[in-house]
Amino acid sequence: MEKIRKNVELTVYTLYNFVRKGNVFMDDYAKKRIHEVIAEAVDGGVTAGISVLVQQGTEEIFYDQQGYADVEAKKKIERDTIYRLYSMSKPVTAAAVMILMERGMLDLCQPVSEILPGFGHLMVEEKDTVRPVRCALTSLHLLNMTSGYTYGGMDTKGGRMILSYLAECIRKLGTEQEVSTTEFAAHLGSIPLAYEPGTSWSYGLSADILGAVVEQVSGMRFGDFLEENIFGPLGMNDTGFYVPRRKQDRLSRVYESTGDGNMRLFSGDHLVIQNRMDHRPAFESGGAGLVSTIDDCCRFARMLAQGGTLDGVKIMNRETVRYMTSGGLTQEQQRAMHEWIGLEGHTYSHLMRIVKDPGMAGTLTECGEYGWDGWLGCYFANLPRRDMTILMMQQKKDAGTYHLTRKIRNLILGA
Repeated sequence: MEKIRKNVELTVYTLYNFVRKGNVFMDDYAKKRIHEVIAEAVDGGVTAGISVLVQQGTEEIFYDQQGYADVEAKKKIERDTIYRLYSMSKPVTAAAVMILMERGMLDLCQPVSEILPGFGHLMVEEKDTVRPVRCALTSLHLLNMTSGYTYGGMDTKGGRMILSYLAECIRKLGTEQEVSTTEFAAHLGSIPLAYEPGTSWSYGLSADILGAVVEQVSGMRFGDFLEENIFGPLGMNDTGFYVPRRKQDRLSRVYESTGDGNMRLFSGDHLVIQNRMDHRPAFESGGAGLVSTIDDCCRFARMLAQGGTLDGVKIMNRETVRYMTSGGLTQEQQRAMHEWIGLEGHTYSHLMRIVKDPGMAGTLTECGEYGWDGWLGCYFANLPRRDMTILMMQQKKDAGTYHLTRKIRNLILGA
């Protein structure tokens, strides 16, 4: 009987650790199908090239790279290819804000106008008029995209002003008149909001204002703060706001689909981000400015997955990470987010999507999953219950999370 009891205890212990650590396993069929799906996408002109990485716990359970970083030169995607993150920069900005918060340097509910004077006379559009805001704009509004700032549009006065200002700043790229991070935010303070802060939700320039908040509170340039407090400690040696000359040959080129099964080169600047990424910009965009590799991004994602610490290096406290990755919108704010097709079942908080209702989502997922993507198709997701990180890196114009992303996700999670 004693031998049976010990065998049962051993079996229970083994199963416990199996569940606790996650099922570090992906079947060969799933790996083969992901490889085939990527190959079909490259051959069919859906994307020029893509790398996919899945890590569960401390184990890398899948990696594949296919296609080209430079189609014209027939230069293939490599493990150390550097990508423009665009909006996948936002979670890094949120982490910087969390660090300042937990150090007692930043109160998320403090009016932004007390930190950035350019927001001292903030206005909001109401029907056909513009009036002073009744509710002070805070860093929490910016983190949750409930600030009233958008990426611009022709249907409101503020939207048209944003489009005009973005175009003006793009024209100044590469000149001595480049707008700085703080100057950019200060000008946004003169543009009327689309709605009273906290009353709705809209995707926009909030993270760029937070970059200026970090600068003002820390007394450092935004990029220097990130390097000292996140990139350097985590060993993210290929992450920053530009690509030095010695690494330029690793920077992927950007492509767009022509619609006839081919890809063509895209060399335009977007959201005040220089396409060449060949010098340190004056404007270090908290919403879109970073470049990185798939392994660097994995280190950041795994730091969050492990409660703020990676390989013995502590970036932030476990409670801070829990707060950062478990927020959400009010019912009124959530109604506005429902207009974003593809984020069904999700809410939004701290510059990331968070799954609240897996049954409503358009892909296989689980409650509590969080992450974000970028304009050129870079994508990350952490699934806490599986202790899993999914990363996809590509440079396809107007990609974000699209059909190829979802197909690969479903194959990974279905395995």
